[in-house]
Amino acid sequence: MSSLHDFATWRPLLRLVHAEHADTLAAPGGHVAGRISPGGWSVPLSRRPRQRGRASLVSDNQEQYDAVGLIVEALREEGGDGVSFVVEASSAAGGVRLHLIGTGSSTEPGIATAHPGTLLLADGALPEPVRRLPDPVPDAAPAPSADVALLRRTLRERLPDAVGASEEEIAAAEARLGLPLPPELRALYQVVRGRYEDRADHQEPYDAIGCELLPLGEVYVADAASRQVPWRYAATKAVETWPEDAVQGLVGSPGWIVFGDNGGGDRIAVDLTPGPDGHLGQVIIISHEETVGAELVADSLTDMVVHRHLDGRPVRRAERPPLVAHVNRFSLPGIEAAAHPGLEVLDLGVWEKEPLGLAPVFGLPRLRSLTACPGTLADPREIARLTHLEYLELPPAEWRALLDAGAVPAGLLAADIASHRQRDNPLRTVALANEILARYGRPRITDITVLEGTAS
Repeated sequence: MSSLHDFATWRPLLRLVHAEHADTLAAPGGHVAGRISPGGWSVPLSRRPRQRGRASLVSDNQEQYDAVGLIVEALREEGGDGVSFVVEASSAAGGVRLHLIGTGSSTEPGIATAHPGTLLLADGALPEPVRRLPDPVPDAAPAPSADVALLRRTLRERLPDAVGASEEEIAAAEARLGLPLPPELRALYQVVRGRYEDRADHQEPYDAIGCELLPLGEVYVADAASRQVPWRYAATKAVETWPEDAVQGLVGSPGWIVFGDNGGGDRIAVDLTPGPDGHLGQVIIISHEETVGAELVADSLTDMVVHRHLDGRPVRRAERPPLVAHVNRFSLPGIEAAAHPGLEVLDLGVWEKEPLGLAPVFGLPRLRSLTACPGTLADPREIARLTHLEYLELPPAEWRALLDAGAVPAGLLAADIASHRQRDNPLRTVALANEILARYGRPRITDITVLEGTAS
């Protein structure tokens, strides 16, 4: 038996959970739940407040860190990417029943939740924004400011001792990338190849170029797969490129060649698939905090490096109906206000009026995602008439109504059960998830281990 499935590994954490949640566990049906992975965890424990006048320290909550650390170590030994857990009281005095829920092949785990996450209802299916490729740009041309000779000369003046990449190194990078380096980027690496061991002054290349330069061997293409956007986040976004856009609205592009970083985790790239108002070889920034899109930095690498233009240019946007519509007490006042032929995502949030009917969005050709909070739908069975849905997120009661009526849309690619983290028992959510998976002939979540013992 692996240490992950040894009750002794969990006992220090269970002791803390039992002490803090004794009343909850003693109540009929009481449970507490969480998730732990090597990269982070969500456990149902309070943290001691930091002492006045100083930052929080690990030592302030050392017991928690040590208890979770045992489980993280067991996960690493097993090669696991995470485990969800549910704790219930058992019949023995001070006893607990621990359910360990593994990641199934038909799920994409949620972030910091014990619930099963996104249900993947078709092999290899991707959200529409991730599938979207750039529009062709046959007439795109370099900006007038692009000047390879000026760029090369300026870099040599600013970096007289820099070590440039050889033709063999550039050829190897192009073979790895599967495309030739654009002229300005090639000129940059001919002057400075970006290896850390070449730098006498680590700040010098940043000052000369305007960003942290990646070594030539680390340059990569920021296609959609490189962004690794979770299903539920990508499915509720919309990507679109308008005539006034310099950069195409995409998750990623085979024409975004990343060569730098702004020092805060945002990537700097040369763009070979510009928008209608952009230029071939323009410089863009890809935010690590966003899942879709990029922003213009400069019209060319020459413009960025030589002329120090780093702020793009202003865009005047036309008024258009939203592709992602939020109906709630603070945003749109009803589904009628959200309905238009281009609508892709409909989100029904907190709603204090009469439940909503879906008739205004029947037949919309691009409506592919629907999310709904509890009690927002007058008749969940109407969802069956949204024939283009790919993604659906509903609370348990609404899923129950769809399942009982046989009205689950046949074309779904992914789904989520919107469970309240504290109130809904993940074990019941897993059972509901397995019903949904069964409707699509998908492997069910069966990796559940039950351990019993005393928390003390």
